[in-house]
Amino acid sequence: MLSSELYEVRDGRFKDLLILNAELEELYSGCMWAEGPVWCQDWGHLIWSDIPNQRMLRWASDTGTSVFRHLSNFSNGNTRDAQGRLITCEHGTRRVSRTEVDGTITVLADTYNGKRLNSPNDVVVHANGSIWFTDPTYGILSDYEGFKADPEQEFRRVYRVDPETGVVAPVVDDFVQPNGLAFSPDQRRLYIADSGGSHDENGPCHVRVFDVEHGETLSGGAIFAEIDCGVPDGMRVDTEGRLWCSAGDGIHCFDSGGTLLGKIRIPQTVANLTFGGAQRNRLFITATRSLYALYVNAKGCAVP
Repeated sequence: MLSSELYEVRDGRFKDLLILNAELEELYSGCMWAEGPVWCQDWGHLIWSDIPNQRMLRWASDTGTSVFRHLSNFSNGNTRDAQGRLITCEHGTRRVSRTEVDGTITVLADTYNGKRLNSPNDVVVHANGSIWFTDPTYGILSDYEGFKADPEQEFRRVYRVDPETGVVAPVVDDFVQPNGLAFSPDQRRLYIADSGGSHDENGPCHVRVFDVEHGETLSGGAIFAEIDCGVPDGMRVDTEGRLWCSAGDGIHCFDSGGTLLGKIRIPQTVANLTFGGAQRNRLFITATRSLYALYVNAKGCAVP
């Protein structure tokens, strides 16, 4: 095993993904819990959430950081759909919303079986337009990242929103705390993190992988990888099918078979990450108080 101040190489293939003269840049500091980064290719900027501060922030190379939205309803995970509309998980309202082109907000999901969701956490969009999101209880555990409340749902599920009917349906319900999620490049697999170890020392700290059937249902669910420091949170997949996962000591990179290739060490606990920049080869990393960036020799799967 080779180590450096920034990188920990567990497999020689990881060295091919590194740009050794690239520096880890701290682009912004001043968040309380930074989360949910999404790169907007057409706008040339990044949007991310600062959950306890009830705001969403924007960063661009020419203008730096500014406030995108306040109050944000304790927003967490963000992504965009094929039309470039922003999809956001909101702890405070316990919903998934969409920001339309004119700036108005459409509610996509806030209940299941007539009961309020727990606190939608992270979200991805399938090529068929369906929206998939996780629903752990983090946003209702206290008044820090939302509003403290008793859960109304029996389980902490992953849900799918049908693109035609808008019907919200569970696709899996055997998680302790479902968290980050990401499709493989061909969208035949869905990776879902279980961060149940965050509040239970005996809880899971792993990523599971499911087969996506016809873009509608899931099967399988075997453990893909264990996180050996902290818990898994947000994740992204590159064009070669490698999974880049947040953890307590930084970012862990796994090949498509679940082998840990190496780690990128970050000074603060990482909550989430995304690929961005003109070539989609720049990692943007939300870690506790800060937004970091690092160029790598890999490209993330495209987000509108």
